[in-house]
Amino acid sequence: MKLSVIIPAYNEEAILTATADTLSAALDAMQQRGVIDAYELIFVSDGSTDRTAALLSAAEAQYPCLRACSYAENRGKGYAVRTGILASDGDIVLYTDCDLAYGTDVIEVAVKQLQQTGADVLLGSRALHPEGYAGYTPLRKLASILYLRILAIAAGFRLSDSQAGFKALRGNIGREIFSRCEIDRFAFDLEMLMRAQKAGYSVTELPIKIVNHRESSIHLVRDSIRMLRDIMRIKKSMK
Repeated sequence: MKLSVIIPAYNEEAILTATADTLSAALDAMQQRGVIDAYELIFVSDGSTDRTAALLSAAEAQYPCLRACSYAENRGKGYAVRTGILASDGDIVLYTDCDLAYGTDVIEVAVKQLQQTGADVLLGSRALHPEGYAGYTPLRKLASILYLRILAIAAGFRLSDSQAGFKALRGNIGREIFSRCEIDRFAFDLEMLMRAQKAGYSVTELPIKIVNHRESSIHLVRDSIRMLRDIMRIKKSMK
């Protein structure tokens, strides 16, 4: 079984080399233990204006299983994830953030859960983990939960956490779903999930918690409005 790990990156020169080192070591260990037979690590530089693309070229030369994709214009996280998934060939495709917010141990757990449950799509869920919001300020936790609730009601989404930055899919299904996705920014996760549910694919959830905190770029009111607009666009496109 081959695993494809997709990492979207925008102006991540400060952490990119360390992330490549950490992920390569973790995936090598999984391969040595027989959890996976092979892997590819795909970084996508989303129109970065710093040294991200140059550092990716250096990392690509250092690690045989690492592939770098880049383009000049910043298109959004959804576009970057879609680019990486459509370039992948793994039996399972997984994407997470460049800061490895949920660590690397969760990758093996996710792969095993997909294999054991036979599910098509796996969602990381902070809501299901007893420490899923550990480290959040009370205000940020409340805002995050409220944000997810607004989106769930608008999208008709019944699972617990659509926006955690950790998801895995069976490779052929992930490539098929993302080939039809159109949203480039924050709502791309919801579009993928809405299309997966409409197509009848099975979805499982995995409790996760943030182990590497980074200041959130989400603005509750502004981004909720943008997300709601995108949800309406997704629904129209799916009719």
